[in-house]
Parts: sequence; structure tokens; C-alpha cells
Amino acid sequence: MSDFDRFARFYDLDYEPFQEDVALYLGLAERTGGPLLELGCGTGRLLLPLARAGFDITGVDMSPRMLEVAQAKVDEAGLGEQITLVQADMREVQLPQQYRLAFIAINSFMHLLTLEDQLAALRAWRRLLSPGGLLVIDVDNPDPRHLLEADGRLDMQGSWFDPDTGATVLKQMSRTLDAARQLQQVLFIYDEIFPDGQMRRTLAPFPARTLHRFEGELLLDKAGFVLEQVYGSYDLDPFDSASERMIFVARRAEREPR
Repeated sequence: MSDFDRFARFYDLDYEPFQEDVALYLGLAERTGGPLLELGCGTGRLLLPLARAGFDITGVDMSPRMLEVAQAKVDEAGLGEQITLVQADMREVQLPQQYRLAFIAINSFMHLLTLEDQLAALRAWRRLLSPGGLLVIDVDNPDPRHLLEADGRLDMQGSWFDPDTGATVLKQMSRTLDAARQLQQVLFIYDEIFPDGQMRRTLAPFPARTLHRFEGELLLDKAGFVLEQVYGSYDLDPFDSASERMIFVARRAEREPR
């Protein structure tokens, strides 16, 4: 079982309430037109609202279980003609068409752990974009104060009721930081407490690489993109030290990657 397969049972109830970025992608989709491409699409949190708005969209993910959940949602919504799901490694994904907008949401870019991984992915995505097509990367702003909290402490992240199992789910998270390598070791702990008092614990560990602003700009330039803007919020506020998000919007350059 992959790290991401472990998340699949919990992903929707954990992340489905998060809707803050939907308007951003709808606005960019209206600006560029379709078709659209989402890298690291998970269980389809963004695929469905974009398809309902009338756009054709392809979602790529490496987790078979995540895609199974997404496919069930697509089928239930009757959006199979607008949504295509592809299991692939986003560092080397190849598809038969080009897209006007590609995006990778809420920190999924941080799963690319080396410069080689990042550049391979960016160059693969550039090949999938139409000339002048847009790429959007949304990651955390690596605030030093937040990184200092990655000291192994265990933080409660929330709880919810799972109607399919009848369990109450408690989520905790722990992070440790290797500053020299810009790597965090993240551990999600899901505790399911069932009505009969039994408990089941699922551990979902994964590494994540911190990305800094000018590092991101250099990567985009090297991979054949022209940076349009770096935003600090889903409302497109200017990026500054206090921003929670770091959202790169870049255009496919005419020149080839360096």
C-alpha cells in the first residue's frame, strides 16, 4: 500500500470541506478556457466543480485507491464525459492532448523531493500545455516560525463522523524537519472509534520538501516557463512575509527548457 492509498478512506471527509481555492481555479479556467489538467487530483475535490462549470478536465494521480474513489464520484455525478482520470507518475506523465491550464493544488508539489524530480515534473507538464498555457502551483509559504514547530510534537488536526462506518475519526499530525535538505517527515494518525468502543489506528507517513519563493521562480525559468505572478492567498493578494500561501502562476514560454 502506498502512502497515498492510506489516505484514500479518509481524504474526502478530511479535505472536502476545504473550498477556499475553488473560485481561484474557476476564475483561471474561465480566463484560459479548457481543457484543464490537474496534477495530484486525489479523490476529485476540484475535478467535480470544474466539470460542473462546463470544463473538460483530466486528473492525474499515482494512487490507485484515490482514483477509485474519484471514479465512483464521477460516475455518481454523471460527469464521465467531462472528466478523465489517469494513473501516472506526475514526473513523467504523457497524455495524448494539450491543455490550456494545468494546476497542482494544496501542497502536492511538495511531494517532489529532489531538484531532479521537480524539474522532470515541470518539463513534463510544459509539454502538456498549449503554447501560452498557464501552470499554477500552490504551496505553503515556508514561514520560519511554522517550520520551527516541526519538532516532533503531536498536534490534533480535527475530528469527524464517518457515516459509512459509524466511527468517529480523530486526526493527529506530527512533523520533523531536516532543514539542510528542506525535508519534513510528516505523519498523519487517524484513529477510528467505533460505536462498540473498538478503535482502529491508521498511520500515514510521507516526506515533503519545502519550496522557497526564488527557488520556485528559478525552477520555473529553467523548465521553460515565464512567471506571471506570485500570490499570497486564494483571493490573489500580493505575496509577502505574512502570506499563508505561495501561489505561482506561470505561462509556458516559447523557448525550450534550459
